[in-house]
Amino acid sequence: MRLAKAAESLGYDAVWANDHLLTPRFLRGNADGPPSFYEPLITLAHVAAVTTRVRLGTAVLVLPLRDPQLLAKQAATLDALTGGRLMLGVGLGAYPEELAQSHPDLARRGRGAVFDENLAALRDLLERGDLAPASVQRPIPLYIGGHGTRALERVARHGQGWIPGWQPIAAVRERVALLRARLADAGRDPRAVEIAPELSATIATRHEDAVRRYETSRFVRHRLSHDRAGRDGALMTASNLVGSAAAIRERVAALAEAGVDHCAALAFPAESVTELLEQWHQFSTEVMGYTPS
Repeated sequence: MRLAKAAESLGYDAVWANDHLLTPRFLRGNADGPPSFYEPLITLAHVAAVTTRVRLGTAVLVLPLRDPQLLAKQAATLDALTGGRLMLGVGLGAYPEELAQSHPDLARRGRGAVFDENLAALRDLLERGDLAPASVQRPIPLYIGGHGTRALERVARHGQGWIPGWQPIAAVRERVALLRARLADAGRDPRAVEIAPELSATIATRHEDAVRRYETSRFVRHRLSHDRAGRDGALMTASNLVGSAAAIRERVAALAEAGVDHCAALAFPAESVTELLEQWHQFSTEVMGYTPS
């Protein structure tokens, strides 16, 4: 609650929650015990009670694990109770083992097939308008995660937003152009979808201090150790919002030129809440130019 209120007071647009039903296998033997993965919609309902402006996003819910009818009901309820602040992001899920362990029958059908079926049902339920309570937003904006070509096809058919992971700016530009072509093919406005990549950030007065802090963080070591594309740390640093305020502003401008609308779900590597809040404050004042009230 402290973090949500701080994000709102520092001028951030949204707070985001991610989703794990089960603790991934590689985290179960953690010496400090497994991390707590709070259920996102319950968490955001709690956050909504102590905030008034900040939007509430999921980046992303693992849709193959969820019943689309229940999820539509939960989403409509949360949107109604918060005055229309929900941004509903859904994805395939980072870890196939979650579906295999919780729903082996669905896993045998294939995650992609289950995802596509649930996505079509969820979109239909959100658009029909027969849920009670009704959502304030008609429909609730549906953001779809993933940066492969199949993800782009899903966004073109069903999405109001697209949440890819981090990519080099040249790759972002290429995928945005491809998505807009797919939207046009589907008879939709090529600008109808908000481009909202999920990025990470570290800021310091000296550029090299931010880079060193970012690249030695447990967050980055973890991400690179499980990066199926095998990308290196320097590429990850260059593709996210890392450095001095001037360097980050330059990178944001390049992302905007490539077609990005919203730097979503920014993750700031930090070892304590105090360190995290310091990063948020410096980013807010020096990059966003926000003056806290």
